[in-house]
Amino acid sequence: MKSAFIYTTCLVAAIFGSFGYAVAQQPAPNREILPLAEPEPPTYDELDARNATPPPRFEVKAPEGAPNVVIVLIDDIGFGGPSTFGGPIATPALDALAAEGLSFTHFHTTALCSPTRNALKTGRNHHQTNTGSIMETATAFPGNTGQVPNSVAPVAEMLRLNGYSTGAFGKWHETAAWETSVSGPFDRWPTHQGFDKFYGFIGGETDQWYPLVYDGVTKVTPPQFDGYHFTVDMTNQAIQWMKAQQSMTPDKPFFMYYATGAVHAPHHVPKEWADRYKGQFDKGWDEVRDETLARQKEMGVVPQNTVLADRPTDLSAWADLPEDSRRLFARQAEVFAGFLSHTDDQVGRLIDALRDIDELDNTLIFYIAGDNGTSAEGGFVGMYNEMTYFNQVTESVDDLLPLIDEWGGPFTFPHMSAGWAVAFDAPFAWTKQVASDFGGTRNGMVVHWPQGIEAPGIRTQFSHVIDVAPTILEAAGLPEPKSVNGTVQVPMAGTSMLYAFNDPDALERHTTQYFEMFGNRAIYRDGWFARTLHRAPWQTGEQKPLTDDVWELYDTRDDFSLTRDLAGDQPEKLAELEALFMDEARKYHVLPIDDRTVERTNAAVAGRPDVMGGRKSLTLYAGMDGMLENTFINVKNASVTITANVDIPEGGAQGVILTQGGRFGGWSLYMDEGKPIYTYNWLGIDRYTVAADEALAAGPAEIVLEFAYDGGGLGKGGQATLSVDGTVVAEGRVEKTQPLIFSADETADVGLDNQTPVAEGIGIGRDETRFTGTIRKVVVDVK
Repeated sequence: MKSAFIYTTCLVAAIFGSFGYAVAQQPAPNREILPLAEPEPPTYDELDARNATPPPRFEVKAPEGAPNVVIVLIDDIGFGGPSTFGGPIATPALDALAAEGLSFTHFHTTALCSPTRNALKTGRNHHQTNTGSIMETATAFPGNTGQVPNSVAPVAEMLRLNGYSTGAFGKWHETAAWETSVSGPFDRWPTHQGFDKFYGFIGGETDQWYPLVYDGVTKVTPPQFDGYHFTVDMTNQAIQWMKAQQSMTPDKPFFMYYATGAVHAPHHVPKEWADRYKGQFDKGWDEVRDETLARQKEMGVVPQNTVLADRPTDLSAWADLPEDSRRLFARQAEVFAGFLSHTDDQVGRLIDALRDIDELDNTLIFYIAGDNGTSAEGGFVGMYNEMTYFNQVTESVDDLLPLIDEWGGPFTFPHMSAGWAVAFDAPFAWTKQVASDFGGTRNGMVVHWPQGIEAPGIRTQFSHVIDVAPTILEAAGLPEPKSVNGTVQVPMAGTSMLYAFNDPDALERHTTQYFEMFGNRAIYRDGWFARTLHRAPWQTGEQKPLTDDVWELYDTRDDFSLTRDLAGDQPEKLAELEALFMDEARKYHVLPIDDRTVERTNAAVAGRPDVMGGRKSLTLYAGMDGMLENTFINVKNASVTITANVDIPEGGAQGVILTQGGRFGGWSLYMDEGKPIYTYNWLGIDRYTVAADEALAAGPAEIVLEFAYDGGGLGKGGQATLSVDGTVVAEGRVEKTQPLIFSADETADVGLDNQTPVAEGIGIGRDETRFTGTIRKVVVDVK
């Protein structure tokens, strides 16, 4: 970074004394209290401004020499995936940074998306940020409410208040689910969490071909270009912002948070990228694991005595699978591998842009390969539509094989078999969600900073995602603030990693760390690791009591992959660590532990706020679109009446009146060729349509959809009846419904269908599905 100055506050008496007042030298700024206090303005006796000299302008600047900072966070890839850490998937951009920087091989995350992200951005443990799990499963208990408190200000806000420009691009997933409507509050949206600029999606995942994108707090239509893909789009936006910022203010450092939605499901990637791996996974996940461990040893990223942890017993050996299963699963891995390589290629574009503007050497880059381990949420055979997992619907190989050539394209919303998750987490046994195994929490991280790193290579000190924020502050020459925006701060729980940057043999300073996610829990202390495995990621039903869990003990200094349980040999050490876990759990609001998963997506069950507040009726108007599922009235597992008052133009109406969801699940009330139609789309697998035979005449009309739910449990069917001005025009059966969720990112919309369409054949996107008549109001009544 070009020279920067702390800030201008000097008021020199020699300059101003002749104008009738005395001025004392101002003290150095107190950066422990943010924002910095402005100096008291001088008073003047001079009447005419032309005879006076103004004081220097108060301006906050970053400390001299403070570097730019870029955090790259990839989604849902584990330790054994990227080539940089011995994996089978090519990540040349990460490789290149590692060759000149530091590879942290004992770096850890929390085992899940939102918790890792809030821990990363604040330097506090995830329960301190009220993010014990993802936002959509928040509860009423401290540590799990989903509302990030003001007392754990993010490092982005600390940097912004110290003179940095700040921008966030890509996935957010850090805002309470009930705070994502037009009514806000927007306190926990990116532009109120320290970022001047945000371009990305607010939830946990998005359709990479048809994303729901926000610029700041405004929903925008993504640009159209051949082969549109969100990772390319967000990279374009990040590069443009960075170049413009440096063009306008070259002496001002910037902080960029670049968090891809890739490689989280849906696994969407251009076919040519998937085809680069054609045939490379035919050998199966067991052989891939063996080869990965051999490479890891050769590269020195794991100790030579590392043993491959046993594959979970629920997962089949590759040799035992039928040929059709092998063919399907191999293609799933090809798509996933292409997805990661495509993502790394976009990171490479970002790095090239830094080089182009001559800022690479003084930019501190953290490239974190995964916010948790690789996801096993695809179950035993993978999924054409990831939403089947969240609705507890099991797909079969026979269901999926006909879609093999479409896998990864816009007509799939896919996930892969859990066997590949274990393979891409090698040499460990478990995966994402399993906080008590390094397969869920150990992620490769590379740090690149030519002006700050003199001894590149591998670092083996224990470190955690909460260590990144304090590292940034130390590198920038900034103290940890005691107060931010009027709120006294909870001290950071993390430890700066800067001590290890130029001393590979330095004694580790982060010596104690708890882990907990959905009942899986563990504690690290000075090389020892005690854990209990409570539930597998594919187990979504009721689990055994937490009190029945059995704890294990490992010495990670001699057992990298957690394969030798020492609980029987050292019961005293195990008891000591179990007690330490409970101490840490009380301290950081981990207790009480909630091991429920899918059930907690229901706000009433979980005990978190709901925008609807139990309302049974919602009146909607034209222009209300982009309503995320957690902010819309819940029409699942109930009888529903939709009453639409519309005006039909001459020649008939076309387009959507009201819809919720998209191509992979939802429902829509719309008109086609002037005829009112209702379609229920069950997970993109089955569609049930009730349509009038005749077009409506021009003029006002009241269109009513009555859905009479069968009852008797969740996800049952019902009878759909369409009427116009009190006359029934069509009726029919909907044999089954989605019980728990329609979509993670598709929305409810009045007058159009954002992103992908619920009903095929009436166009795609906002413009093609827009209603051509006039919508006066739509009322949804849930009975």
